[in-house]
Amino acid sequence: MGATLVRAAFWRGGTSKGLFFRDEDLAPFDDRDEVFQRALGSPDRYGRQLDGMGGGISSLSKVVVVHAPRHPDADLSYTFGQVAVDRALVDYSSNCGNLTSAVAPYAVREGLLHLSDGPAVVRLHNTNTDKIVHVSLEVRDGDVPSEGSLWLPGVDAPGAPLDVRFIDPGASRCTHLLPSGATRDVLDGVEVSLVDAVSPLVVVRAHDLGRTNPLSPDEIDRDSELTARLEDLRRRAAVLAGLAGDPEHAPLAAPKIGLLGPASDYETLEGRTVKAGDYDLAIRMMSMGRAHRAVPVTSALALAVTAQLPGSLAHDLVGGRDRLRLGTPSGVVEVGARVEREGDGLVARHASLWRTARELMRGEVRLGDPRA
Repeated sequence: MGATLVRAAFWRGGTSKGLFFRDEDLAPFDDRDEVFQRALGSPDRYGRQLDGMGGGISSLSKVVVVHAPRHPDADLSYTFGQVAVDRALVDYSSNCGNLTSAVAPYAVREGLLHLSDGPAVVRLHNTNTDKIVHVSLEVRDGDVPSEGSLWLPGVDAPGAPLDVRFIDPGASRCTHLLPSGATRDVLDGVEVSLVDAVSPLVVVRAHDLGRTNPLSPDEIDRDSELTARLEDLRRRAAVLAGLAGDPEHAPLAAPKIGLLGPASDYETLEGRTVKAGDYDLAIRMMSMGRAHRAVPVTSALALAVTAQLPGSLAHDLVGGRDRLRLGTPSGVVEVGARVEREGDGLVARHASLWRTARELMRGEVRLGDPRA
């Protein structure tokens, strides 16, 4: 493949980490997917990515490529890639809301974007979904500081607040906000709600699968019957959404599937008790076949939209509200969305939440040997 060193930066965005590349630095390579896999250490038969920068789980096996703007309403464009841990695959079927929060700070630090000191709004174009994202941030001495007082569930350090707002998030991959035309459907005898806002999401009530929510990620991962059932429903939903012609060819990253439940007391991964009155809706998400230890941002925002759609499973549990507090394994995440009636239908105007981001390192990543 020629050169074995590639300029890159390693960033945490929200509750994810990933490698960031400039588009021009990948120009010498014919196969970018192979670059990403070699950099992160995939595929790895042991599921740990020890020979690369990945961390062995979906939230730590990601890449972002930043481009010059490819949209008239954007300052920058970026492409997200979900690198499979145990197989030779990079999935571009969805965006990553967590790493989206790091795109603007990365671009400023790399000199790709020059902003005056003070409050600023950076307009990002995500090429995976062809959607616009507005990130509000503070510029100080020509940089975006990472130090601040905002704590995120799942991140053991505070950071500077970043307001991440997805504009017109409906129909990111499908043709409609409601891909099937309904706020609820029945898949293999189970009621589900399928929505495409920020990214495609399908949710099912935990008790309809004979489980009580909230479960811990480890409890979910140990329950092979449950994980197999969720994956089967997810693949069926992909067909219903028009993302695949049959379940076997469903994308790995879209739609994501989650277990819903009413608010009840539970213990976070750090051992802290969350009371039922401290949040509105319990959510446990699957990502690339494993239980997520927090919640994917795109799924949280899609759920915020879903909760405002009368007849959906989420709306039945919490009713329509502009702000929604989600009980996740790492703690409570607050998200917001604005949904309006337009003609005979509903339109999602925006969905938003707060994130933090921090550069962990920059330099060159040495590519490992190609894997068979």
